[in-house]
Amino acid sequence: MLNGVRARAKAAIGRAMMPRQAHAARLRDAAGLPAVDPAPHSVLEAVIEWLCVAQDRSRSADGGVARDYSLLRGWASSYPETTGYIIPTLLEAARRRGHAEWSERARRMADWLVAIQLPDGAFTGGKIDSRPQVPVTFNTGQILLGLAAAQVAFQNYGEPIRRAADWLVGTQDPDGCWRRYPTPFAAPGEKEYETHVAWGLFEADRLYPGRGYGESGLSNVRWALRSQGDDGWFAKCCLDDPQRPLTHTIAYALRGVLEGYRFSADERLLDAARRTADGMLQALDEETGWVPGRLTRGWHPAVRSACLTGTAQLAQCWFLMYRFTGEARYARAGRIANRYVRRTVQLDGPPEVRGGVKGSFPIDGDYSPYEYLSWANKFFADSLMAEMDLDRHESSEAAVDAVERAAISGWTSSGVARSRRA
Repeated sequence: MLNGVRARAKAAIGRAMMPRQAHAARLRDAAGLPAVDPAPHSVLEAVIEWLCVAQDRSRSADGGVARDYSLLRGWASSYPETTGYIIPTLLEAARRRGHAEWSERARRMADWLVAIQLPDGAFTGGKIDSRPQVPVTFNTGQILLGLAAAQVAFQNYGEPIRRAADWLVGTQDPDGCWRRYPTPFAAPGEKEYETHVAWGLFEADRLYPGRGYGESGLSNVRWALRSQGDDGWFAKCCLDDPQRPLTHTIAYALRGVLEGYRFSADERLLDAARRTADGMLQALDEETGWVPGRLTRGWHPAVRSACLTGTAQLAQCWFLMYRFTGEARYARAGRIANRYVRRTVQLDGPPEVRGGVKGSFPIDGDYSPYEYLSWANKFFADSLMAEMDLDRHESSEAAVDAVERAAISGWTSSGVARSRRA
């Protein structure tokens, strides 16, 4: 009991010493989600603009994107891993919205990444100023996604792509797992969410087939699925606590399996993805859109807060499942999850928070408390664009149906009229 009193007193002192902005954010989230769901297109614009601010305000001022903005510490330095996979998001948003500036920002990010590539082709883990600086499998795979998108857009990145992909192939164990170059910033052990690294190899293979990149990626996906449970559960799928994995890392694993299916058309991979996607459906509160930020085996909540990164990633995975299967329940789940995250995003206020996606809701929750995360913005932008694509597709189908109904109606009416005149 005394320990409990001390813990509460310590928490109260911490809140009293908290910066005003952080205290205000905590109180705002404690009041619950806003009732109004803003339009996806307006939120997308704000989310992308936050990424632009994160590039401009990075503490290292090098062309990369800041890891985060913390209400306790301010802007962080650039984060190579997330800068990498932000590139395709920014390029796609630029294409859709006609913003050439966003495209040029993506080019600057890619140029910075090439400048910091290690001699062996790999990339380091952590922020640009983190120590130790050692080659890391996961970060290399995420940066590969960005370099591949930059190559498609700008045609200047082939050599660094091949060096990174060759390094990944060369450091993979015979069973498909990567064990030799883990990040020093996560708990040790095998990581099934490195199927997201495999996705980087699939993109490299699309550009440079015949070099073994795709088969290396599929080998990793198959390795991960060998330990997948019948209910879709992955037992080695977290940064720090495999017994209570983050939705963020579960969604990494799921997306890698889905990309394996998209690359290979192997129905076994789609079946495996379905198991995990359906497991996550059990964790979704269909009324509110809340997904617990951590889960225990059986898809049970382990925390009360949401990991907004994971929720956004899951929404996009559900949209992909709808695309691959045509099952409307997945599209519905994606929309419900996106609606939840949209309501957490401020569309006003200072630029460091306007359009930013928090680590957790509420902001003092389990995952990256009091931080707005660059990768959360990236994944939410992707998921919003996927939802907007679905809306456009359904609108066009509805328009075709209306034209067909009108044509049928007109044909029937004219037929009746001709009959009467006869």
